[in-house]
Amino acid sequence: MMKVNFQVELEKIIKKEDKLGRVPKLLLHSCCAPCSTYVLEYLSNYFEIGVLYYNPNIYPVSEYDYREEEQKRLIESMQTKNPVHFIKANFDPMIYYKAIKGHEKDQEGGDRCLICYELRLREAAGEAKKMAYDYFTTTLTISPHKNSQALNSIGKRLEEEYGVDYLYSDFKKKEGFKRSIELSKEFDMYRQDYCGCVFSYNETKNRNKNAE
Repeated sequence: MMKVNFQVELEKIIKKEDKLGRVPKLLLHSCCAPCSTYVLEYLSNYFEIGVLYYNPNIYPVSEYDYREEEQKRLIESMQTKNPVHFIKANFDPMIYYKAIKGHEKDQEGGDRCLICYELRLREAAGEAKKMAYDYFTTTLTISPHKNSQALNSIGKRLEEEYGVDYLYSDFKKKEGFKRSIELSKEFDMYRQDYCGCVFSYNETKNRNKNAE
């Protein structure tokens, strides 16, 4: 199957909305503050944004709390053309563990991660529907380690299921990931060294130990 350039698809949507002369409302699922830096800088020029910090995969609880506070701090610190506000989500790690049951030994980037992507995007789609947003999307595509084709495929499927338009993206394009690193330094953001779940935590811990 031919790969789709989702940055081009995103630009098409932005142009369409610009012609309509309106500022649409976007619900942005954020995996973490550093990944959201560039995404917010870019998209807030065209959308009013609600940032949903929904990540039941994060381990441990103290890590979740710290990352959530960093997300709030970033939103409060950034100056944007259109409004950006924080949407608090419930943190229940058992939702994640139930969802990935049987996939605990999967390799990083495998089916367990795909299940996690859908879990979080599904929550975003549901919230977007409930709160009457025009679009929903996720910051996850900014990471070089995340499968943008898979993420956008999940988003498209949930768009059809929930009846809320999905905003296609591949935020790593146009040096988006590089810009996120620059902005993270500018705002003195905490940049974690593991994705977030207990499996990535242990993998990073073992890798660092072996490197000693």
